Amino acid sequence: MADLTTLEEKLAEVTGLAAAAADATKKVEGLLEDDQSEIAQALRKMREEAEETERRCEEVAGERDGKKTAILDKAAETKKEGKAFLEIYLDEESDELDGFEFLTMAEAGEVGHWKILGKVNEKAGEESIQQLVDFALPIQERHESEVREISLALAAEEDPDEE
Repeated sequence: MADLTTLEEKLAEVTGLAAAAADATKKVEGLLEDDQSEIAQALRKMREEAEETERRCEEVAGERDGKKTAILDKAAETKKEGKAFLEIYLDEESDELDGFEFLTMAEAGEVGHWKILGKVNEKAGEESIQQLVDFALPIQERHESEVREISLALAAEEDPDEE
């Protein structure tokens, strides 16, 4: 396997996180009581955007001379780690609030990773990476805000004395 630069490792990580996010939104959607609700629609949109982000990441990885396979292998490893965390956090007793608490953590992590990729690219100055960050970071920031707001709305509906 080809050695990856720091920039390529960060590209691989955001690629894997985008793939993991698509899976996570699907899992959380399964926890919803109403799959036709505005919340379900928001999750479907997030999933579509995660899939588009993953596609664009793979496209940029394909531009890396002889490194696409190594980048995608690292992305698959990151996705696997994300999936393991999802399976630990959400079990058969989880509800929609649990799902959104997980997404709140995951989306915040994705925002951080995208900002790091952008910062690393400041020195590299690679236009394709910058275009990818310019596309994905605002989406990730919106996702983070949306899942936080939904989490808070769901929490507000909770009975604090329920056992």
